[in-house]
Amino acid sequence: MNTTIRPPTPAPSPTPHQRVPDWSTAAEHEDSQIKSIRALFKDMNGDERLRLLGELLNLCGSHELSFVAEFVGPRLKKDPFMALPPELCLKVLEYVDDPTSLARASQVSRKWRELVSDDTPWRSLCRKFSYRALSKEEMGEEEEEGGEGLMDDRPTGWAQADRTSRVGDVMMKEHLAGPSTSPSEGLRTQSLDRGSKRMLSQRRPRPTTYRSHFKQKYMVETAWRSGGRCDARQITPDQGVVTSLHLTKKYIVVALDNAKIHVFDVNGHHQKTLQGHVMGVWAMVPWRDLLVSGGCDRDVRVWNLATGTPQFTLRGHTSTVRCLKMSDANTAISGSRDTTLRIWDLKRGLCKHVLVGHQASVRCLEIHGDIVVSGSYDTTAKIWSISEGRCLRTLTGHFSQIYAIAFDGKKIATGSLDTSVRIWDPNDGRCLSVLQGHTSLVGQLQMRDDILVTGGSDGSVRVWSLTDYQAIHRLAAHDNSVTSLQFDNQRIVSGGSDGRVKIWDLKKGSLVRELSTPAESVWRVVFEEEKCVIMANRGGRTIMEVWSFTPPEDEFDDFRSNSARLPKPGMEYDEWRRPHSAALPSTDPQDGSGDVEDVAMTDVEEAAFGARVGVTMAP
Repeated sequence: MNTTIRPPTPAPSPTPHQRVPDWSTAAEHEDSQIKSIRALFKDMNGDERLRLLGELLNLCGSHELSFVAEFVGPRLKKDPFMALPPELCLKVLEYVDDPTSLARASQVSRKWRELVSDDTPWRSLCRKFSYRALSKEEMGEEEEEGGEGLMDDRPTGWAQADRTSRVGDVMMKEHLAGPSTSPSEGLRTQSLDRGSKRMLSQRRPRPTTYRSHFKQKYMVETAWRSGGRCDARQITPDQGVVTSLHLTKKYIVVALDNAKIHVFDVNGHHQKTLQGHVMGVWAMVPWRDLLVSGGCDRDVRVWNLATGTPQFTLRGHTSTVRCLKMSDANTAISGSRDTTLRIWDLKRGLCKHVLVGHQASVRCLEIHGDIVVSGSYDTTAKIWSISEGRCLRTLTGHFSQIYAIAFDGKKIATGSLDTSVRIWDPNDGRCLSVLQGHTSLVGQLQMRDDILVTGGSDGSVRVWSLTDYQAIHRLAAHDNSVTSLQFDNQRIVSGGSDGRVKIWDLKKGSLVRELSTPAESVWRVVFEEEKCVIMANRGGRTIMEVWSFTPPEDEFDDFRSNSARLPKPGMEYDEWRRPHSAALPSTDPQDGSGDVEDVAMTDVEEAAFGARVGVTMAP
C-alpha cells in the first residue's frame, strides 16, 4: 500500500474572526488587583510561577480549562523547518511522494516556500514518478540551433511499430487532460494542400529546473489519459495498405503497398513523396535524414529524406525484401523471402556480406551492437556477426514459422505461428523459457528492461516478466488481430484489425482510454513522449491521425506565470485551461504576512493540482 508521506506542519494562524485575546499589558481601567498579580508573577522565578499556575488551574472548572487548552495549544507548537538546518529540511521534503502535498507545503510560509523552491525535492519526485533526469545542457547550457532534441533522429525501440526492441534507448522514461478533437473534424485530402503555407514547428524551451520538468511531464501524462489534440487527414487519394510507419525527430514516414513512400513533418504536413519502387514497399528504416526501403521489386533503395532524392539502388536479393534494420549510419541489414540476409555498406552502395543459412523466408530481424538476430519461416532463429558476416548459432525449438523477434543484447524473444513465445540466451543459444497463453499467431513483440509485451492474432495483449517468466497482465485488447503494439515505462498502446486503438496502464494492466473513433481497421500505431500517429482505414480512405499531447504553448511561455498550473486528477481539459485566481493568503504565524498580494503563487505553488487549495494544518 502506497502511503503518502506529508511534511510536518506548524500550528495554523488564527483567522481574522478567531483572534486570540491579548492580555500582555494592563489597560487603564483594569482592576488594581490584576495589575498587582501580573507584577508579582513577573518577579517570580520558574518554580514559583509553576506553583502559582498549578494552584490557579486547580481552582478552574471545565470551561476555564478548555479556554486554557485552546489558548496554550498553538503556543506550544513549533515549526521544525525554522529550527532544523536547511539540509535536514530538504531531506524531509525528499520523502514527500505526493506533488499536491509538496505544492501545498510551499504555501505555509516564506521559509517553507524557499525550501520547496529548491530542486532537491522535485528531483526526488521525478525519480518516484520515473521521469528521466535532466541533462547538463538542459540544466544550464543553451541548445544550439539544429542541435539534438528530446527525440533522437534515429528511431528507438518504442518509437515505431516495426522496431520492437533496442537497447541503449536513452529517451525519456516516463513517460495525461481534455476534450479531444474528433478525428473526422478537419479531415482533408493531404494531396490537395501541398501548396498551402506550412507553419514551422515551434519547439518550446526545454525545462531547466526539476520543478518545471516535473510540471511538464505531469501535464503530458494528464493529456494522455483524457485529452490530446488530433489532426486527421486523408494522406493520399490513392488506395493503399500501410505496410510500415516510422516517427522520428523530424519526420513521419509512411510506406504503402502501392509502391509509394510519403514523408511528413512531425505535425503531419506533407513534405514529399518518394517514388522509385515499382511494387509494394514492405520494409523501411530511417536514420536521421537517411531512409532505407525495400519491397516486392527486390531492390533496397537509399533515400535522402531532406531532399527526397534517391542515393543508391542496391540489388542482389532475388525475392521480396521483407525486413530492414540499420546498425549504424553506414550499415543496413535486409532480410528477404529468398532466405538470405544481406549487409549493405550505405556509404559506398555495396553489399558487404550475404548471410546464407535459412531454409525459408526471413520474416523479421533485430540488431544489438555487432549482433543481428533473424527469424524465419523455417521455424528457426539465427544469430549472426555483422562484422564477420557469419552465423554464430541457430536457435531451434519452434514448431512453426517465426513472425516476430525482439533482442536487447541480453535475451532474445521470438513469436511464432505455433502460439508460443520463446526466450533465448544469445550467448549459448539455450531456450530459457517457453511462454504459453496466446491461442493464435504471436506477431507483435517488444522487449524493454525486464518486461516483454506480446500481441497475438487472438486479439490479446500479454505482459510478461523476464525475471521469472510469468505473465503479469492478460489483456483482452481487441476483437481481432493485434496489428500494432508499443509500450514505454508508463503505457501500452495497441492497435487492432477491429479498428480500435487502446491505451493501457503498464503497471496496473487497466484500460486507460480508447484513442480515436473506431475505424474499419488500424494498420499501424507509433508514439513517442508527446505524440502518437495512427494509420487507419476509415470510410474506404487511408487516414493518418496525428495526436499531440503537448501542453498548450501558453502554459510554457513563462513557467513563473500565475496562470500556469497543473490539473487536478480528473480535472477536465477546459477547466484546466480556464483562468483562475492564483493568490493565497499566508498561513505562517511567524512571519505574519497575511496579505494576498504578498504571497501570489510561484512556479512551485502552481504545481498544485489547482491553485485554490487550502492549507490544512494538523492540530
